[in-house]
Amino acid sequence: MSRGSKPKWMIDIAIERMNILFERAELEFHEHPERSDRYVELALKLSTKYNTKIPQEWNRRFCRNCKKFLYPGHNSTVRLINEEVNIFCGECDYIMKIPYKKEKKEKRRSNHEA
Repeated sequence: MSRGSKPKWMIDIAIERMNILFERAELEFHEHPERSDRYVELALKLSTKYNTKIPQEWNRRFCRNCKKFLYPGHNSTVRLINEEVNIFCGECDYIMKIPYKKEKKEKRRSNHEA
């Protein structure tokens, strides 16, 4: 094992913990939004400690700027503008822009081949 790398089982446990933290953040957002923000901070610390990525399904559920949990319709809004998804954070007014042109192309190709 090289210097600084973790064993596979440790990384798997870290990813499992991140999933649990994000699920708890979603469940407790309505009653305790500050607690859900803390869960996001803990998950981000885990990802940096074990040098792993945040799981794909939770990657866009927190603000990149203020590190708060985003719940669409409550503290964030999602818009489709000029072939990109704009996610507005209601806490710090940060805008995350995610292109979706590539996804549309892949969908057309998969429908055409079938």
